[in-house]
Amino acid sequence: MVTCQVRYVLDPFKLKEFEAYGKMWIPLVEKFGGKHHGYFMPGEGDSNIALALFSFASLAAYETYRSQAATDPECLAAMRYYEETRCFLSYERSFFRPVFE
Repeated sequence: MVTCQVRYVLDPFKLKEFEAYGKMWIPLVEKFGGKHHGYFMPGEGDSNIALALFSFASLAAYETYRSQAATDPECLAAMRYYEETRCFLSYERSFFRPVFE
């Protein structure tokens, strides 16, 4: 299993738009075989940082998702929404593997 963490730098005046963007992607990740663990919006502390966490069975499964998402109409619509709203300024993607007991 591989878990992707995406750290977003947000426009603090567009938090509602970013939240709508995140809600678009949760079912899309799951549509392509991933498990979305949610978006985490600013609370206390930094007002312009959000996180997203989602997992795939393997890095290869994640790459398949990326490839399929690039041509999927719903994913393209979510990207157009971002382009129209510019609800985040940048993002960083990191991959982790879980450790259990």
